[in-house]
Amino acid sequence: MVTPTRTAATILVGIDTGGTFTDLVAVIDGQLLFHKVPSTPENPADAVLLGLSELLGQRRHYTVNYSSTVATNVLLQRRGARVALLTTAGFEDVIEIGRQNRPQLYDPEPQRPEPLVARPLRIGVQERMLHTGQPLVPLSDQAIVAALAQVQRAQPEAVAICFLHSYANAAHERRMGRALRQRGFSLVSLSHELASEHREFERCSTTVLNAYVQPVMQHHLQDLEKSLRSQEARLRVLQSSGGAISPRVAAREAIRTCLSGPAAGVSGAWAVARSLGIRQAISFDMGGTSTDVSLLLHGVTTTTELSIAGFPLKVPAVDVHTVGAGGGSIAYIDEGGLLKVGPLSAGADPGPACYGRGHEPTVTDANLLLGRLLPQFFLGGHMPLFPERAHNAVEVLAERLGQSTEVTAAGIVTVVNAGMERAIRAVTVERGYDPRQCALIAFGGAAGQHACALAEALEIPVVVIPRLPGLLSAWGALNAPVERNAVRSVLWREPSFAQLRAAARPLVTRIQRQLQQEGVPPAQHRTDITLEVRYVGQSHELTVPLTPTYRRAFERAHRRWYGYHDPGREVEVVNIRIFGRERTRPMRHLAPRSLQPLLHRATHKVFYANRWFTVPVYERERFQPGTTCKGPALIVEASSTTWLAPGWLATWHRLGHLMLTRQHSGGRSKR
Repeated sequence: MVTPTRTAATILVGIDTGGTFTDLVAVIDGQLLFHKVPSTPENPADAVLLGLSELLGQRRHYTVNYSSTVATNVLLQRRGARVALLTTAGFEDVIEIGRQNRPQLYDPEPQRPEPLVARPLRIGVQERMLHTGQPLVPLSDQAIVAALAQVQRAQPEAVAICFLHSYANAAHERRMGRALRQRGFSLVSLSHELASEHREFERCSTTVLNAYVQPVMQHHLQDLEKSLRSQEARLRVLQSSGGAISPRVAAREAIRTCLSGPAAGVSGAWAVARSLGIRQAISFDMGGTSTDVSLLLHGVTTTTELSIAGFPLKVPAVDVHTVGAGGGSIAYIDEGGLLKVGPLSAGADPGPACYGRGHEPTVTDANLLLGRLLPQFFLGGHMPLFPERAHNAVEVLAERLGQSTEVTAAGIVTVVNAGMERAIRAVTVERGYDPRQCALIAFGGAAGQHACALAEALEIPVVVIPRLPGLLSAWGALNAPVERNAVRSVLWREPSFAQLRAAARPLVTRIQRQLQQEGVPPAQHRTDITLEVRYVGQSHELTVPLTPTYRRAFERAHRRWYGYHDPGREVEVVNIRIFGRERTRPMRHLAPRSLQPLLHRATHKVFYANRWFTVPVYERERFQPGTTCKGPALIVEASSTTWLAPGWLATWHRLGHLMLTRQHSGGRSKR
């Protein structure tokens, strides 16, 4: 399908690799093309190359912005490299001891994930740096030789180096890294390059995670780049923060890509919200294997306090909350006889039962049985669905529950909705924000079938279904700017603005040099400087911009997060963080074509509130700006289907987005 959009001098392609489908969006000569192919989890590059071939044909000379799930899957499946960890003697067990925090506070037997580096592969090195950057125990030649001998015996695939206080002085890490590379160990991760900040456990964990995923990511990107080079194409990889980096940097600092998929979606959601003048929104991305939600307050929020697969990670990333709730999430009955959904997913292979290969009942199968998916419109009619297989899969659960098939399918949807509602509450209510003051930006292939129910449960008044909702993450990837970032730990009490600005200057110079190396001319550089600040004695920081009134901004943030502030208390600036990115034009969504008036001659039966409705079916591509329709109804398009529940009104915005608004409360009881 082709839709006019902005004029483009070159071919740009955005790719989002999901658990079920790999989505591609391309801008070619001012036209938008899109395509979806089944993902290939064993080798994600296969789906990428197939999709590019089918979308672009024999075209050459294009740029690909690639949102990768390789690093994420390596960690979740624990199939990374054999890693040796070199650390300051006496600190070999930091990654296992961790912190006393207990994620499950009332679990009498909490289980931590097994460390990614076994105890025999943790090597203590005789060296010691003070927090001031002064060496207490210099790194001697003898210590280097002894460490190299142990590494040689261990024969690791990758090496992680995390010395105490290397954020203050990285000389020992650099020297050890050079010695390893001279011995032929090319995959060496240095903690000061990945997370040059205090907190030994998190910095060590980040370095180990990078070494663990680096060999797989490097091999994947080298193969993909080699294939694209034959088409004279350029590859860029999305970071977890939403910016793009070269494959060379992504291979070396692979852990920066572990959340690149959610980052692309959140960036696309904020572009939609901004285009509509919405300043407070909730990004709701429901795909095949998971749902990602994020709170958007005047922009995309990033964080450096996250974890993946149970391991802490200190790299900038979009602030998302992920739950195992997607179209492919498998429904089952637990030991207590309760209906549960996810987090296990049918993925792309075998996929939901209705795709023709799987046998387990999934959320997609439930929606098909409830009438919320139409086989003849699925993926624009290009992918067949098998309702009888969905019925057989759900029927097994129905017999065990003693319910009808449609009631069981409705139960599956209710359960998965409850999990997604909790996720949205986690990023709003639990942080002191009212979801009723936000719009819900619902996208991903499955979000449109659940958006109205979630908005009703949370009393959200407006739902936005973007243009091409099933491809918004790929569109976000396509528009991602080149970005580099850096951090410096300072731990200064009440520093002046001039002192902070002087400390930031070398970092800004380094970032600008890196942007130029990525091909961004100086005139297109944009640099943002933030501070991570706390009251003296606190253990966690709040992020504020570097301005002469940074303290005032910190106290406002502290009052918002914790309900109070203390003007007489001393503050401490912990970190200075720099984000340098390419200046880009604001992402605009696609101008609509001139279309025929709305037609809705088709009808379909939908099961809702324990009864069947005969509802009209609208083809979204036939909508014109200002067109409205009332629920109950189905709105179908190539990349998604929207279930417009009773009591809701859909209006087609001039930018092509669907605006869903509630006409009254209690719509369910009136039907």
